[in-house]
Amino acid sequence: MQTVSRHTFSALALGIAGVLAFGSADASGFQIRENSVKNMGRANAGTTVAWGDASVVLNNPAAMVNLDKTTLQADVTMIDLTADFDGGGTTAVGTPLSGGDGGDPGDATPVPAMAAVFPLSGSLDNVTLGVSVSAPFGLKTEYDPTWAGRYSAIKSDVKTVDLTMSAAIAFSERFSVGLGLIFQHSSVTLSNAVDFGTALCAGSGNPLNCFNPAYPFQPQGSDALATVQGSDNDWGWVAGMQFRASDNLVLGYAHRSEVHHTLTGDATFDHSDPRVPATFGLLGVNTYDNGPIWANLDTPSTDTVSVRWDVNEDFRVLVDAQLTGWSSLSAVDIYRTGGAQLAHEPFNWEDTWFYSVGGEWDFSDAFTFRAGVGFDETPTNDAARTPRLPDNDRMVYTLGMTWNVSEALSVDAAYMRVQIDTPSIDTTSSSGARLVGDFDGYANLLGVSAQYRF
Repeated sequence: MQTVSRHTFSALALGIAGVLAFGSADASGFQIRENSVKNMGRANAGTTVAWGDASVVLNNPAAMVNLDKTTLQADVTMIDLTADFDGGGTTAVGTPLSGGDGGDPGDATPVPAMAAVFPLSGSLDNVTLGVSVSAPFGLKTEYDPTWAGRYSAIKSDVKTVDLTMSAAIAFSERFSVGLGLIFQHSSVTLSNAVDFGTALCAGSGNPLNCFNPAYPFQPQGSDALATVQGSDNDWGWVAGMQFRASDNLVLGYAHRSEVHHTLTGDATFDHSDPRVPATFGLLGVNTYDNGPIWANLDTPSTDTVSVRWDVNEDFRVLVDAQLTGWSSLSAVDIYRTGGAQLAHEPFNWEDTWFYSVGGEWDFSDAFTFRAGVGFDETPTNDAARTPRLPDNDRMVYTLGMTWNVSEALSVDAAYMRVQIDTPSIDTTSSSGARLVGDFDGYANLLGVSAQYRF
């Protein structure tokens, strides 16, 4: 029975490393690229060579030199996920899992971002400073608490917020470099049910008790809710360069570092059956005690290359290729503060590529229109996929526009459609419950932003 305790934390360890990937439906894993509505309108192509976009404070500090006025920018993107599960499963003793399909786990969620760029003057007129606040990883999903997969996942809430402070130097009209310091806050809340009924009847010394209605504990009859919460602050960095190869061709590159977190928080157990703690004590088994825990979390590095080609004065084509270092999530370990290991969960994610191409057309001095398409690889695979992380490859399709209200003020809007390849699930939870089925999901994203220059 002590093995059951360890495995319960092991299931939650999967969530420490990443939220349900459908919750972060715009990008694979639990990445969120939406820190600029302009970028979203062209499928996030050209992020490291963007003109007139303050989001480069984080995306590529070297591109801040493209802004010749003090620029303030605020973006918000609403991500609306629709996801359905079709399947079922069995308990550890082979009885059918009760419960429904979990409902729609993703509510419409706003993702804000803010940035400011300050070109210096005088003897420092080749220097530009910037600051931004964004949410590069996370989002929230929540299943019905009585769904069939409750022993694998109920709530997954991961929030990561970056404060980035950057500087850029233009060595010439064609070449610039930039460097930024990232202060990152991460918080995680994860929960799933624990099937104490199955554990108690199967461990009673007579497994047939699980099929004897007169026995006080039956499969799925004495569930508890296990919850892990933790948070941490730590530092990372971003560096980049921008090179104008010709009057109509610009190249950009940026590297964003990993950020290493040691999350600290608490594990709690809410026993719906008041008999469970006493019964566990009579059996000589350690009670599921509430108490402090800690776990490591590394948010991944990214390497991004962008190209911008000005076909003519009114039309531009942009391309992005981004490598995300998900292989840093090799395993997740959860410990009690005294040093006892509660879980070791091999994660085995792989590095992934994101590719996109987009275009911009200046219809007039007042209006610019955008469109783009992108492909995003999944870091997980059929062997490692769980209900908490049912990720798969996805395509993105976008439209966007800018309205230049005046020389100082502009307003942007963009729409993204995300189509996710159907991921299959065949996994066993901490309670020994096997869940088999498919997820079918898509997402609609709508963003608006405003920029003021002076």
